[in-house]
Amino acid sequence: MRRYEQLREIAAEMLAAHSTGELDEARRLLELQVGPATPRVDVRAAVFDGDGILLIKEPDDGGWSLPGGWADVGESPAEAIAREVYEESGYRVRVTRLLSAYDRDRHGHPPNPYHVYKLTFLCEILDHDPSVAVEADGTGFFAADAIPPLSLPRVTPAQIERFFEHHRAPNLPADFD
Repeated sequence: MRRYEQLREIAAEMLAAHSTGELDEARRLLELQVGPATPRVDVRAAVFDGDGILLIKEPDDGGWSLPGGWADVGESPAEAIAREVYEESGYRVRVTRLLSAYDRDRHGHPPNPYHVYKLTFLCEILDHDPSVAVEADGTGFFAADAIPPLSLPRVTPAQIERFFEHHRAPNLPADFD
């Protein structure tokens, strides 16, 4: 156990040295990680209305993102994304197909202390009258040429562009790496 604690301390020092965070913040972050080091699963929804894609404004960094978040243990990816879309935008959706399964580290996102697999699903709106959103600072549908500044830890411009390609060509196979 002592060796593990020493390794965690070294990892915290490395994390703090190569980020904008402080050593105590890095320690707290690593203390939250228990069990084997396995990837986390981030689920995102590409929801289109006409030629606009649904984006939500993230409260923590002010950037815009596809609705989504961490999948919870015990729920399917489709259940997770339907829950996340509703919590963040107020829209009820149905998942129609997988658009991408990405390794986050291979797609230009800023560094993250966790290894993350990103699953993005195409969803259709079931009810066009959203309830009140509780987790986002704003929601909107944006055309491909009018995308606001993005929350890069969550989604990149290249990914948004690719999801528009999927929207225009529905027979494209799911992307993966």
